[in-house]
Amino acid sequence: MARHLYSCPLRWSDMDAFGHVNNAVFLRYLEEARIDFIHRMAPGEGNSSFTGGSVVARHEIDYLRPLVHRPEPVTVETWVTKVGAASMTVSYEIKDEQQTYVRATTVVVPVDLSTGRPRRVTAEEKEILKGFLDEPADGSAEEAVAA
Repeated sequence: MARHLYSCPLRWSDMDAFGHVNNAVFLRYLEEARIDFIHRMAPGEGNSSFTGGSVVARHEIDYLRPLVHRPEPVTVETWVTKVGAASMTVSYEIKDEQQTYVRATTVVVPVDLSTGRPRRVTAEEKEILKGFLDEPADGSAEEAVAA
């Protein structure tokens, strides 16, 4: 299945006192990649898929090795590991050609902006998300699409 690739620059301000990317900054990298991913899936004018808001219900991050500042960006691979009736699980790897620094997942819940309430994932959104459905990086069998 397809994975979305996002080239994420490292900023000097991302570093902590120990000279590597601060753990909280990785959340911003994931957010940038996820927003880029969702906006690229939006089919365009006249289609309401992925145009409403969404909220993060959960993050899970495994920090595998330190990432130090450098001029080259890292790649954030993004894909979908689960599509539920009212949520989706997005998985990521932050990496370069030599190694993986972070593996993470985020549970995202779409919301109706007019009411501020969670909404169901539409059939059209589920169909689009299926194109990015793959196993989690750890190989567990979480892959699923709810009817």
